[in-house]
Formats: sequence, structure tokens, C-alpha cells
Amino acid sequence: MSSEPNASPGESSSSAVAEPATGNSPDDQTADVKFTRAAALWSSLILGFLILIVLLIFITQNTAVAQFTFLGWHWDLQLGVAILLAAVGGGLVTAGVSAARMFQLRRAAKKNLHLALKR
Repeated sequence: MSSEPNASPGESSSSAVAEPATGNSPDDQTADVKFTRAAALWSSLILGFLILIVLLIFITQNTAVAQFTFLGWHWDLQLGVAILLAAVGGGLVTAGVSAARMFQLRRAAKKNLHLALKR
């Protein structure tokens, strides 16, 4: 005899009631994992270290000395180091311009917020 009134005589009570999907299986739990800031930080660090390794290989393979002249200054420097310094300089210029733009946008946002709150 079944304790369930709707169960047929051939069915057991455990097979008649379907269990709801609660996400308790290991496959469901891994699907719910979200990409967090910490994961983004670790991914960025790993990518940064890989780029650093590639740059170090590049510098060690390009050890030929090149002569540079800039605004009357003259110096000799390894080619790999010179290209690395140029890339770092370009990155610093880009970061400076980006910081100025972010400052400008924040200032405009604060101004718009104050105007909106006055209404």
C-alpha cells in the first residue's frame, strides 16, 4: 500500500514524487560560481607575469648596443632595454591621459549630481 493517494499500485512512493532541482549536485554548484574581482585580479597577475617573462626573453635576446640621440643628448643603450623603456613611457603617457579624463568625468558627474539634488 502506498501512503500517497495519487500513486498507482505499481509505483513506489519515492518514484512517484519528483525531487525539485535544488542545485545541490556538484555539476550545478560549479555552474553557479561567478567571476569575482579576486578572480580578475589573479587572472591579471598571471597575465602580467607571462608578459614580463616574454619581455625578459626579448631583452636578453636583443643585447646589441644602439646609439640614441634626443634633444642633443647622446647615449648608448641595449636595444631591448630601449624598446622596453619606450613601451613603459608610452604606457605612462596613456595612464596620465586616462587619469585626466577620469578626473574630468568625475567632476562633471559631481556637478550634475549637485544640480539634480537642488531640484
